[in-house]
Order: sequence, then C-alpha cells, then structure tokens
Amino acid sequence: MKQQYDKNRVVTSGHRSMLVFNKLVAGLTNLGVSLMGSRVLSVRGRKSGQWRSTPVNLLTLDGQPYLVAPRGHVQWVRNLRANPEARLRLGRSIEVFQAVELADADKPEILRLYLKKWAWEVGAFFEGDVDKNSSLETLLAVAPGVPVFKITKA
Repeated sequence: MKQQYDKNRVVTSGHRSMLVFNKLVAGLTNLGVSLMGSRVLSVRGRKSGQWRSTPVNLLTLDGQPYLVAPRGHVQWVRNLRANPEARLRLGRSIEVFQAVELADADKPEILRLYLKKWAWEVGAFFEGDVDKNSSLETLLAVAPGVPVFKITKA
C-alpha cells in the first residue's frame, strides 16, 4: 500500500531490531558518544506534562541545526508542537532550545541532506522513489508527511 505523505502520516516499526537499535543509540548518546549526530531529545508531554525522551538525528545545514521526523507526525512531534521548548542531550551536555516548525516549501534541501546522511537508518520509512536523488517535486510532495523543526536558542 502506498504511503500518504500528509498531516496524518505516522510510520510505526514492528521490527524488534529497530527498538534494540534505538535503545543502543540512546544509551551511547547518554554516555556522550554521538553516532553521526545522534542526540536524546526530551520534550514535555502535551497531556501529562512529564518529560518524554527519544533518540534523534541532529542535522546541521549551513550552521543551522534541524530535527527531522522521518516517521511522520509521531508523539514527539505532537509534543514539540504543544511545548516548543525542549532539550537535546549528548552525555552530560544538555542544550535547551526552542523549536520552530518549517513550512513544507522550506523542507526539500533539508530532507535531501537528511536522506543523504541517514538513508541507511531511515530509508525504510520512505517509499521507493524518495531518496537523496529525488526531484524537487517529489520532496515537496512528501514534505507534509515529514515534519522538520528549526532549532533556536531558548
């Protein structure tokens, strides 16, 4: 079944290996070992107010950091929209930031670089013709289903 790249897109992985990989990345990142830009993102839950954490890939383009949600509009995305002040952790270093969600038209270059860097990890969350070599039209078409946040200082 073809994915719909819209505001309802959520890709869940039933693969146990992905869960193990995420725990491994989070553990190493908490110890201060970044795997290609990995960080642990902590965001307050939009209903509970409790801190929720997940490993993410921090992308930097022209000196500007971004968070990309390759699985779509997942819980951390919804929480970040509700509470845009969050934290990124690498070892003992914690950076508090404000997140600003990008408009779809501003995403293609960021999505291309993200797929170039992490296709080996996140490529399974995209349909076959979506990759680092995708046309501008393709990247614009998938942009609504892939939230991107600009990181600014809190």
